[in-house]
Amino acid sequence: MAHILSPPISEGNAKGRCGHDLLSATMALNDLRDYLQTLRSFGEIQDIALPVALDLEVSAIARRCYETGAPAPLFSNFSDHPQGFRLLGAPAGLSRQAGLRLARAAVSLGLPATSGGLDIVRAIAESLALPAIDPVRRTDAACFENVLIEEAVDLNLLPLPTQRRDDSPHRLSAWGCVVAQTPDGTWTEWSIAHLMPTGTRRMLGLCTPSRHLQTIVRSWADAERPMPFALALGVMPSIPFICCMPLPAHVNKAGRLGALLRRPLETVLCRTIALEAPASAEILIEGYLESNEILECRMGDRLGFHWAENVQKQFTCRVTAMSYRDKAILPVIGSGEPVDEYQTAYGIPAAAQFLHELRGAGLAVSDVWLPLEAAQHWIIVTVPRDWRRKSGVGGSDAFCRHIGERLFVHIFESAIPQIIVINDDVNPTANDEILWALATRCHPENGRVHCGHIENERVQTDKIVYNCLPPEEWGEALPIRASFRHGYPSHIVERVLSRWEAYGFREID
Repeated sequence: MAHILSPPISEGNAKGRCGHDLLSATMALNDLRDYLQTLRSFGEIQDIALPVALDLEVSAIARRCYETGAPAPLFSNFSDHPQGFRLLGAPAGLSRQAGLRLARAAVSLGLPATSGGLDIVRAIAESLALPAIDPVRRTDAACFENVLIEEAVDLNLLPLPTQRRDDSPHRLSAWGCVVAQTPDGTWTEWSIAHLMPTGTRRMLGLCTPSRHLQTIVRSWADAERPMPFALALGVMPSIPFICCMPLPAHVNKAGRLGALLRRPLETVLCRTIALEAPASAEILIEGYLESNEILECRMGDRLGFHWAENVQKQFTCRVTAMSYRDKAILPVIGSGEPVDEYQTAYGIPAAAQFLHELRGAGLAVSDVWLPLEAAQHWIIVTVPRDWRRKSGVGGSDAFCRHIGERLFVHIFESAIPQIIVINDDVNPTANDEILWALATRCHPENGRVHCGHIENERVQTDKIVYNCLPPEEWGEALPIRASFRHGYPSHIVERVLSRWEAYGFREID
């Protein structure tokens, strides 16, 4: 039974509680507005008051921000839509600022803005060993400042940008939280979905990469009952990350996010359905998924392509309520060439889950990373030089096969066909090191371990583990890398780093 809390504090009362050193401190964010306040404090928000068009212009600006590392754009004035709502682009994109490349992802998860990729992965993976912290229910939430029920609902009030010139217009972003529950109420799933309004009270969608949501949809279809759902948009920024995370079936993601944040999330009871949704939502849409399937073109996918003629089975949704805050903020993302949220919000939590699973299987693994620029095609697994003794597996091919067997049966298997296993003297987040290591350590004839095939409506390819581990006869011996950090004594490395600017050089990112 959820505990009942008093209504949330206002946006104004939240100011100033993040401490003096915003870059290095961990921050307890309660909602999207806390997040924007924090990002703005170190230059990661660009307010855009100039009137912009929802027809392509908003999405084009956001896409350029992704590709240049510019601050996240916050739109408040539209030339082709009434005022009242705001749009946030690139909510978890990369930053071009030195030392802050992953600041938006890190801050979203309550970590220091200066955290690197492996810092974030390790923090998430470590939280998986902690007991879940279940959410607590509030009596009210700010999203109920404006409530439209049944015939009063009008989805056309939302400023929905067109993503591409050959795209269907007025799509809701896939940056939020879809709440669904099994008919018996034993499992509540939080997921990510694409949706598209087709009128004032109807939508297409609830199509998601997560097989778990599809399982719940089928359970309601088998019961011949419409499935209640809630769509919470503009939620506290950590929620989309946990929604994207490939956790096992029947795991309630709200509890796992509570474990990561070391505090319970807050939920609120919906107005027209018996579901609890994130209380931090800027916009809350409630309704029922109906069982009839249709065919519909979708947006560009995470690989960086747009398939204008691609069709996919989808469902229709009947909306029973729409609630929203005053001056509500709707985050929008646009899948395209990396890097965007399909790599940061999907790839980083996936790496953490994979790390947790491999270690849980008794395999000696140092780190796991999904290179952001590889569009979810590579998983990098690094291992210590004594992996044989620690894992109890003799040959490197057998070890690589064990890794492949653990990961290729995962729900993300159709998206990630290649695994690279390499010693941990290589930084898995440094693309130049991965390229060098793959070229010099993977034997062109014997360096591939075949683990089956991937076949779906888009892809037919092999599942491959690239064995970049040294030959068996080397044992635990490795050659010394001829680089600055590896080829010199540690005291020399530290001396050069500490005196770099004194030599006359500029600081290196």
